[in-house]
Amino acid sequence: MRKLFATSACAIAILSACSNDSQIESKLASDAAQAQEKEQYLNGLADTLNDRWQLTDNGLVWDVNDSHQDHIEMSGEQASAIIYYGSDADGSLTLTRKLVWPMLRTIPNDTHASLIHDFPLSVSPRVAVNGQIVEQEQLKQARIDGRLTLTSKIGQGITLTRLLSPSTTQPVMIEALTFSNASDKAVALSIDALDYRIDTPAEEGVYGSYRIEASSDKAGEFNLAPDESLTVYLDFKATKAGQNRQFDGAKEIALRDTYVASLNQNLQLITPDENINKMFEFAKLRSAESIFRTKGGLMHAPGGGRYYAAIWANDQAEYINPFFPFLGNDVGNESAINSFEHFARFMNDEGKAIPSSIIAEGDDIWNGAGDRGDCAMIAYGASRFALAYGDKQEAKALLPLIDWCIDFSFAKQTDEGVIASDSDELEGRFPAGDVNLSTNMLTYGALISASHLNNELGRNALASDYQQRAKKLANDIEAYFGANVQGFDTYQYYQGNDKLRAWIALPFSFGVFDRKDQTLAAVLSDHLWSVDGIYSEAGNKTFWDRATLYAFRGIFAAQETDTAMRYFKYYSRKRLLGEHVPYAVEAWPEGDQRHLSAESALYARVVTEGIFGIEPTGFKRFDVAPYLPATWDSMCLKHIRAFESHFDVCVSRVEGSEQGFNVTIEQEQGELQQFSWDGQSPISVSL
Repeated sequence: MRKLFATSACAIAILSACSNDSQIESKLASDAAQAQEKEQYLNGLADTLNDRWQLTDNGLVWDVNDSHQDHIEMSGEQASAIIYYGSDADGSLTLTRKLVWPMLRTIPNDTHASLIHDFPLSVSPRVAVNGQIVEQEQLKQARIDGRLTLTSKIGQGITLTRLLSPSTTQPVMIEALTFSNASDKAVALSIDALDYRIDTPAEEGVYGSYRIEASSDKAGEFNLAPDESLTVYLDFKATKAGQNRQFDGAKEIALRDTYVASLNQNLQLITPDENINKMFEFAKLRSAESIFRTKGGLMHAPGGGRYYAAIWANDQAEYINPFFPFLGNDVGNESAINSFEHFARFMNDEGKAIPSSIIAEGDDIWNGAGDRGDCAMIAYGASRFALAYGDKQEAKALLPLIDWCIDFSFAKQTDEGVIASDSDELEGRFPAGDVNLSTNMLTYGALISASHLNNELGRNALASDYQQRAKKLANDIEAYFGANVQGFDTYQYYQGNDKLRAWIALPFSFGVFDRKDQTLAAVLSDHLWSVDGIYSEAGNKTFWDRATLYAFRGIFAAQETDTAMRYFKYYSRKRLLGEHVPYAVEAWPEGDQRHLSAESALYARVVTEGIFGIEPTGFKRFDVAPYLPATWDSMCLKHIRAFESHFDVCVSRVEGSEQGFNVTIEQEQGELQQFSWDGQSPISVSL
């Protein structure tokens, strides 16, 4: 009987173990299925794309097998190069170098008065291989890595590689032509000298006549043995009387490489998504390189062949200046301070609006759209910059501008408690009414950051006043703009607006989530979301990346992490590996998707302020909310330079923990702060 019981007990134990194993296997299978479902959700939209470019250890590479044209902008302190390149119907290289010299001003000296000249492919040395003139370059590969490299076949086993790079500090772009012999026989190479020169009429230039030149550093007959290469340096330049005209091509390219490497060393993004990591790396470069050394000091400029040696309240004050402290780029920070000093010149006692743009190296202004809410843009950007920059004296110097701009904004307050402006940053391209959502949200953001700033500087009463004003303005914004538009309980961009607008996502970026669910549904509905990003207005195919990037940042801030990442992955892959690469763009159809610089800063801020949720609250203090997507176990933002510090922010998932996440803040000096985080409310960090 005892034996039978023992046998039965053993059998029960075996069955129980089998049952447990079955349950474990079932749970593992369920977990795996859920993980796969999450992965498919996050990547599903991005995986609908067909990549033209490939991400490699050597940057982006396009192996050419069809006809395609593209353009890219690259800049230095005295020149910007917009390179139009590609492969035509028969596979031949197409190439035009559009060079812009912002400090060589033309007449009339207005916003667009930079000297500009196009150098077509024909402005190249004539080349012969074994006595045969090279009539065609068959483009085989293009590469982008902070420079642009175009490799073509020009004969049997003979390649010509063109490496194009702007100088970091001089008014010149270098093009290095490298001829390589991959055949098993020596070839005779004949290269003519390049000697191209135009002197512009003196009466057309602010500084008289300008000399536009293209020249080469060597010419003649060369014998190229198998596996041997020869490099000829071309320079494309423009100068005024008395300016240096001699440049070392190899040295200028090396300086560009050093510059790109220095940017890559700071503010490094490490995530499981290599496309986002690389897009962020390129965004840093495009953000920082478009700074020009003008007679009015360092000026960051949008670029695009039109906007140079000038500053705008949106592109510079609002979009990019708050980003520069995180990158720790000295030239960028100096340009930000300089821009605020230029705007401060126009404070007045008559209540006149600060001009939207200060142009012509600081000598003139543009104010064609009236008050666009520019003071709201400036107050918001200056207070955010001052906090992140972390310099008390500089913050004190910015206070009069911030206070004046907030006072100006409230002088435009209506009976409903909201802030009026003549237009918005789209300057009348789309209707904005007398009171628009953008100006009001920027005013709200300015009040929040200015409150933190004034607390840091001991002006506690004013800080409290700003907090109270912000609270009231948020309520008035809800009352004035909250509406049902095209079936969604979201925001009307202006009173009477009956079409959904891209900027309805703005409240998210400023921590206002009253209408989150319906606004999110509206932004991602067929009315606004498109294959190119968010339409500016429902029913219109126009898109501006700035609105899309603000929306991404806001959706991350709203803790809709997986939804935001699903669309952000798609956008990043399209801009990085698609048909027009590798930067965020301005708009379409206007400008043919120019690579304006500040849009790249907005991309970077999706990462710093959206994905990592970094919000400056003091000179050495910030909130952080690094929301991890469902399929990511960790991510880091390393070598952050803001708050006069050098630190890393990392977050990792903790399986089985009630808190869920481990967040670490590690400073360069070795100081380490660790937080157990539930993934909900932001963490307050003091350095």
